[in-house]
Amino acid sequence: MAVFHPTALLLLLFLSLPFSVHSQLSLDYYHKTCPDFAQIVHDTVARKHATSPVTAAASMRLFFSDCLVGGCDASVLISSNVFNHAERDAEINHALPGDAFDVVTRAKITLELSCPGIVSCSDVLAQATRDLIAASGGPSYKVELGRKDSLVSKISDVEGNIPKPNQSIDELIKLFEAKGFTIQEMVALYGGRTIGFSNCREFSDRLFNFSKNTPTDPEINSKYAEALKKSCADYEKNPASSVYSDPVTPGKFDNVYYQNLLRGMGVSASDHALAKDPRTRKFVEMYAGNRALFFKDFGHAMEKMSVREVKTGEKGDVRRRCDAFNTINH
Repeated sequence: MAVFHPTALLLLLFLSLPFSVHSQLSLDYYHKTCPDFAQIVHDTVARKHATSPVTAAASMRLFFSDCLVGGCDASVLISSNVFNHAERDAEINHALPGDAFDVVTRAKITLELSCPGIVSCSDVLAQATRDLIAASGGPSYKVELGRKDSLVSKISDVEGNIPKPNQSIDELIKLFEAKGFTIQEMVALYGGRTIGFSNCREFSDRLFNFSKNTPTDPEINSKYAEALKKSCADYEKNPASSVYSDPVTPGKFDNVYYQNLLRGMGVSASDHALAKDPRTRKFVEMYAGNRALFFKDFGHAMEKMSVREVKTGEKGDVRRRCDAFNTINH
């Protein structure tokens, strides 16, 4: 009878344990199979950002939606699902503008010419989002690679999985905690709203229908409220009416979003609630006064977001086109 040394038994037990999904990702995943991956994405992002700076905000919102709904697997990119049915949900339609799809598509086409069938669309989206945030003045954080693209995509999965502009702090905390994020990480991620837009429909009640006797929310900075009402005057006739989420430095990724919240210049009800609720206000104040800390915490939260429920191995695929499955039996 063979006798195993205790150390050997422990090693055998360790090797028999399944590797975590996270452990299958790496920073240099494409080092041998597609060595130009990072440069191709970077160059594509640089060209797109130069002609359309709003792409950074669009890509970030697309990335958030993808990771919170499907688990960072490019399910949100399937055109036969979310993109074509976006009109059924105005918030999703506003959150997924064409610039984000365009930059991912351009990068993917170039990558397919350089290393066909190697790079997943979910990796392209994750890398492009990081590069676009950095191009807007924000932090550069680590992006581990090796994700596979989803094999299914359902519009029904969206409901209840992404934050809405009129949700209470209790609802937001519950949603983010269910996704594995702390309250502080949630507040840090909300800082991404320092770039991009908010659709007037998302907060029109605060301007025109707050209450029977007070049409405008009195907690909105009075001068800011007047400016918002002018910008959103025709929101009912023009569904695309939008304003900058950060009216002070709208194209720059910085911590001014938090400073605005403390001045009563939060656009949506949820924005305003972040500065009002004691559970979140302390972090708003912290980040408003310390950009370096915000950048560090935002970067860490994005690293955590980017590996959320990723697919690896046979659980996913590498799509030839980001907007369509490789097979039609889905």
